[in-house]
Amino acid sequence: MIQVRYSTSPASVETSTAADLRANYLLEDLFVAGEARGVYTHDDRMVIGAAVPSSGQLELPAWTDVLGAPTHLERRELGVINVGESGHVLVDDEKFELGHLDGIYVGRGREVAFAGVDAAFYFVSATAGASYPTTVLSHDEIEPVAIGTAQAASERHLYRYAWGSDLQTANLQFGVTVIADGSVWNTLPPHLHERRTEVYLYADLAEDERVFHFMGKPGATRHLVMGNRQAVISPPWSIHAGAGTGSYAFIWAMAGENNVYTDLSPVPLEEL
Repeated sequence: MIQVRYSTSPASVETSTAADLRANYLLEDLFVAGEARGVYTHDDRMVIGAAVPSSGQLELPAWTDVLGAPTHLERRELGVINVGESGHVLVDDEKFELGHLDGIYVGRGREVAFAGVDAAFYFVSATAGASYPTTVLSHDEIEPVAIGTAQAASERHLYRYAWGSDLQTANLQFGVTVIADGSVWNTLPPHLHERRTEVYLYADLAEDERVFHFMGKPGATRHLVMGNRQAVISPPWSIHAGAGTGSYAFIWAMAGENNVYTDLSPVPLEEL
């Protein structure tokens, strides 16, 4: 099952209802036991999806009617992060074990399948003009970058899996940010990516906790209330920042014209 989301105008957000915002930007039913589900967004033509194998094995769907190719990765590259318990990803029948928050990058042209009774794989694919090697990205082996402060309730650790350095990709960037206990804010102060679309998946959030995700143009922001394992599309004209009611992590993924990680425009808080 795959949905299609069309690009939207920033002006439309200012007059959208909460239901409109959720319909256009929120991805709330990706993780379903025994299924692989996805959303194709016309914003930088990203595919955002999840595979929950349960007792079986799930192939990465081709979704040919949407992607126009016989296999998913014929013209795409893939990033995967396991937000469940241990499982494995098969790439051209080679098995790669992934624990919680471990990731894997898969280059163009490969065949991919997922397995693991308690695993829950989140994946993002983007168009690719070249093929690069499969690379396992162990969460415990990536040196985090400390950001924010406890005093500003924004202390967090940024784990850069694929970010335009060290690991070569055609277009895709992704990683994980973990909010420190006692902090709530992510991506503060906010910023814009004029040349890239970004998607957030909120994870490791207790079932009765929520994240208030802020979006829209500076000076005309709106918000979405999001739960565990829900994702949000952030077009290039939108800020992306949030505050949680409890501890959480989020997976960020980007694709677009420029894959330089620092290619962004800060937005001072007084402009919001």
